[in-house]
Amino acid sequence: MNVNGNSYTYVFSVVMVVLVAVVLSVAALSLKPAQDANIQKEKKQEILKSLGIEVTRDEAEASFETYITDQLVLKGGKLEANPETPAFDIKMADAVAKPMDEREVPLFIAERDGKVFYIIPVRGKGLWGPIWGYVSILSDGYTIAGATFGHKSETPGLGAEISLPVFTDQFPGKKLAVNGAYQSISVRKGDAAGDHQVDGISGGTITSVGVESMLNDCLQPYMSFLLSRSSVLSAPEGAALSDTLISVL
Repeated sequence: MNVNGNSYTYVFSVVMVVLVAVVLSVAALSLKPAQDANIQKEKKQEILKSLGIEVTRDEAEASFETYITDQLVLKGGKLEANPETPAFDIKMADAVAKPMDEREVPLFIAERDGKVFYIIPVRGKGLWGPIWGYVSILSDGYTIAGATFGHKSETPGLGAEISLPVFTDQFPGKKLAVNGAYQSISVRKGDAAGDHQVDGISGGTITSVGVESMLNDCLQPYMSFLLSRSSVLSAPEGAALSDTLISVL
């Protein structure tokens, strides 16, 4: 073949494209298990972070097993005794796309320093893409213990600050109920006051509104369950919390 001809150039280009595609495919397939494992660890990190527990990715597995005592699934605000999908494997992006009464959502139960906490995942939309997070709630069923948020592509210095302490540190102590009825958290423009409001991010109005909508949409399916059953969190010694909850349904 004439190496200076067009045919050689075309054949060489095709061969190189195919070889590169094969190499990339093999690399992607071989690395996927490690990538999936890291995603699982990072998820556990974020769940623990909502409790104020900061661990490295390598420490996440052991710490998660230490603090998380139960992983439950709710549907339509009720506990599912035999869910098809384990709580940890539920994809919130798929869950929030369904009507509220059809959603299967996870609820994580944690114990720390002799206290019980509920941990609820949340997911919504920011300015440029998805936002998400975890909210931990005290055993009374409505007082926020902590919160952590993440984002895919919010603007650095503006909406991206939802993941920073300047925003998340406002949540501990806020309330999700008034006289036994659910009330979500409002994100205000610098004039937050009382038990149900936090200040939004300056210059990140759309992202702040996204956080408010996300909290209202994702926390609401849990509240009737949490408020009506918070008293059963003191499970008998030696009994699994999920067994105690099921026994009162």
